[in-house]
Amino acid sequence: MILNYEPGDRVINPNNKKWGIGQVQSIINGKVTVNFENVGKKVINARIVKIEKINK
Repeated sequence: MILNYEPGDRVINPNNKKWGIGQVQSIINGKVTVNFENVGKKVINARIVKIEKINK
């Protein structure tokens, strides 16, 4: 699996936009840890949930 983001990138979860903008903290074996502005840290399985990189 090839992911188009890396630690430090800003992302959103299109299925949960209320979480706000998040910053990728780490990526390990398809698990992406993101610190979102409205809900804090979430570990996302990138095989199931597609987060989107934003340019801001």
